[in-house]
Amino acid sequence: MKFTVVGAGAMGLRFGVLLQEAGNEVDFVEGWKPHYDKMKEQGGVYVTREHKNKHLVPVNVYTPEEYTATDADFVFFELKQMQMDDLLPRCEHFFKDQYCLTAMNGMGHVEKLLKYFPKEKLVAGTALVATILTGPGEVEFVGEPGMGTTNWANYTEKPDDKTKELMAELKKANFNPSLKTNFMGTLMAKVVFNSVVNTLCTMFEITMGEYANFSKADELSRQLIDEAYDVCERAGVQLVGTRADELESVNYVSKVGNPHHYPSMYQDMSHDRPVEVDYINGYLVKLGRKYHYEAKTHNFVTNLVHLAEATREHKE
Repeated sequence: MKFTVVGAGAMGLRFGVLLQEAGNEVDFVEGWKPHYDKMKEQGGVYVTREHKNKHLVPVNVYTPEEYTATDADFVFFELKQMQMDDLLPRCEHFFKDQYCLTAMNGMGHVEKLLKYFPKEKLVAGTALVATILTGPGEVEFVGEPGMGTTNWANYTEKPDDKTKELMAELKKANFNPSLKTNFMGTLMAKVVFNSVVNTLCTMFEITMGEYANFSKADELSRQLIDEAYDVCERAGVQLVGTRADELESVNYVSKVGNPHHYPSMYQDMSHDRPVEVDYINGYLVKLGRKYHYEAKTHNFVTNLVHLAEATREHKE
């Protein structure tokens, strides 16, 4: 298969490099010039896993304006939510008959992608996989090969042959894919997960393991999970697991899977980049209000993350 990965950040590189190593053709389209320039200068990206075996992986990287190929099977979007409005118009010229694939954090991207791709060709998913962009031209894969899981669903909720071929390639690349037939429930499960771990770890600048080992962590997690599930129930979204399943996922990933990992939202804040809380907890607040429900805890947490951002800026 051929993939055009739009967004050569942490997760874009994780997916693209491993798909490439599994025998697929991969092109990267990157809008951040320092990162693009460094990869062009080096002839690729330096990859480490668990801080070991630093090596250069050759990659094909282009700016959106340079890239013209329209023969990919999938255009794979791995961007921050706030980058979509800038990057989509810059990439529109190479959208043709490809399928659209995405595993972005938060919610808001699906509606934007549907303006460019037909619903029959949209596949979206979630990834419980930790990766860090340590600097321009460098990426750190967290966890041993094969760790982490991914869940996917067709927007139509009707898996086709192309999607099944995609699952086979993702499996070869060690992403442990699972194909679901519940589109919103699949995506919202990760939103709920991130609304707990990403936001709380970011506010207090702690690892996932440090959070999960706090004596009152389950109580904090349950409050956010319960409120998120209340929102989803009012919106008619059937999540893929129960409230207890979600708490178990938070604890397993935080204590066993990636205990030393700082979530992506913290990585953004620590590098003075805008955070995605408005597309995670903030999204739950907006969705709740649409159905006359006030997600007060998620609103409070959203504002606290922004306070943490502002306080950090003020101190610096």
